[in-house]
Amino acid sequence: MRAFLWVAILAVSMSGCANSPQAKFYTLNVRSQPDAARQERVSTTAPVRIAIASVTVPDLIDRPQIVARIDATQVGINEFERWAEPLKGQIAQVIAADLAQLVPGALVSSDPSWGEDMSTIRVSVDVQSFESVPGGNASIAVLWAVRPPQEGEIVRGRSTVQESTGGQGYDALVDAHSRALAAVSSDIARAIGAMPRAQQR
Repeated sequence: MRAFLWVAILAVSMSGCANSPQAKFYTLNVRSQPDAARQERVSTTAPVRIAIASVTVPDLIDRPQIVARIDATQVGINEFERWAEPLKGQIAQVIAADLAQLVPGALVSSDPSWGEDMSTIRVSVDVQSFESVPGGNASIAVLWAVRPPQEGEIVRGRSTVQESTGGQGYDALVDAHSRALAAVSSDIARAIGAMPRAQQR
């Protein structure tokens, strides 16, 4: 009888595990399309080095779970919808990859140590808001700064972007955030292209 009881308990436990929701993991992606990149490309005369020197994000979203906005004062933290890598690192990687397409011939790295080379343009990114509404919109507000390698004025800007998710799932939400970051990257690329040529290298 006791053996039967233990078998029954084990069966119930295994059934519970089988029915538990499985976590899903998401990554941001490069959304600067080749055709769009050709239209947005800024003019440079020679390859330049660009480093994503720093990325900061609000504490609220600096966690493995995706944080979804419910209303003006409430958010939801979904244990089963997660970032595959820390969000700060993903943002740095995506902006670096976008800039590599938008600035012709540029050598771009998300490794901050690249910024130690005095011939490198250093980009700092301060994400002030990163709002997620599944089935609605993905919106971001970013303060960014571009520091030229030579003596010169730091270029600062603010980009605010809102993208419709176009779908109900979290995959559509993450894709909308990727498109929003591509728009931020375009603003940064234009700032780099507007620098005097002597300051680009």
